[in-house]
Amino acid sequence: MISVFEATELVLGSVRPYGEEYVAIEDAVGRVLAEAIVATRDMPPFDRVAMDGIAIDYAAYAAGQRQFEIEKRIAAGDPIGTLSDTHKAVEIMTGAALPKGADTVIPYEALTIEDNVAHIVSDRVVQGQNVHAQGVDLQKGATLLAPGHWIQPADLALLATEGKAKVRVRRAPSFAILSTGDELVPIDQEPLPHQIRRSNVYAVQALLRQYHVQSIMLHLADDPEAMHDQLRALMGKVDAWICIGGVSKGKKDFLPQVLEALGVRKLFHRVAQRPGKPFWFGATDEIVVFALPGNPVSSIVGTVRYVLPWVRSCLGLPWDYSISVQLAEPFRFDPPLVRFVESELYHDSSGVCRAAPRPGHGSGDFTRLAYTKGFVELPADRTHFQPGEVYPFWPFHTFVA
Repeated sequence: MISVFEATELVLGSVRPYGEEYVAIEDAVGRVLAEAIVATRDMPPFDRVAMDGIAIDYAAYAAGQRQFEIEKRIAAGDPIGTLSDTHKAVEIMTGAALPKGADTVIPYEALTIEDNVAHIVSDRVVQGQNVHAQGVDLQKGATLLAPGHWIQPADLALLATEGKAKVRVRRAPSFAILSTGDELVPIDQEPLPHQIRRSNVYAVQALLRQYHVQSIMLHLADDPEAMHDQLRALMGKVDAWICIGGVSKGKKDFLPQVLEALGVRKLFHRVAQRPGKPFWFGATDEIVVFALPGNPVSSIVGTVRYVLPWVRSCLGLPWDYSISVQLAEPFRFDPPLVRFVESELYHDSSGVCRAAPRPGHGSGDFTRLAYTKGFVELPADRTHFQPGEVYPFWPFHTFVA
């Protein structure tokens, strides 16, 4: 049995790149950039008017002029114009290009306009006011988004302004999510008294989808020969497998021996943690295999703590997406194992992020997960944990890198 730290090192040691692909801008949120997005124009690309009003040459105002005849009107989208007479003004709209010869915009709130003459009624006029100067945000040639950036919704505005209808991104590894256990039936089938519906696979698939992972689901029979044939047929079709169940010490836990018979190199089996101790991990040159315990909480812990960090690292993101939290309540745990305890998450009145442990009735009790946000990771060298102590928290919904 190895430590959580050692297991993490071995999992991350199996990270590999999976190439690149193009996606439409509408599908880019949550993807990882594989190209630099460079500004092809200044931002803004012209002196942009920031308020409705009049545009003037400040020198006339500084010389004492307070009344300006309006010589023309310019709206957003009109070509860049010119203030032909610096003692006159241009009536102008927000978003329009500042005309040549003008350098200051006075808003309607500081004006009265009668008979096409604007009267300035404010003494708070500053040269250059209400003008968003060309290139002040970014200049042409500047990097807007660098390779490795995890694309967020606001980034689509930058991509769109650069005409990126398609974006080159890093491809996530594809997965087969494999359930085991003859007691499991499809979700659209009514279970007999001794049966249950397959459920873990759907939670695992949803966790992976945060990274746009493509996956297929299959069910493996509790028969070593049939399992061998099913897995052999799967070779080369996806990049990684998540097997759920069949990895403990039961007489029908055939999966480890079948995987090794297929040439999957075992890197470890059993981790000093709870839940999820029977975790088996291995790889070939073509696939990486996460074989997780079948209990629901165990399989979700394994996905959150090991599979997602591996996926993130394959994409070039920081593998560790945990956040630091303070325990909100005392907690006791006796065995010398790292404990992952499902917990609520909230911010107290001081803004401190706190986790309240909400352990269920063992790793088979997944009902508690609906009321929690992830797992607090508690170290193996303690039995008593006190409020205010700080520990890593692994959320179900991963945060921005």
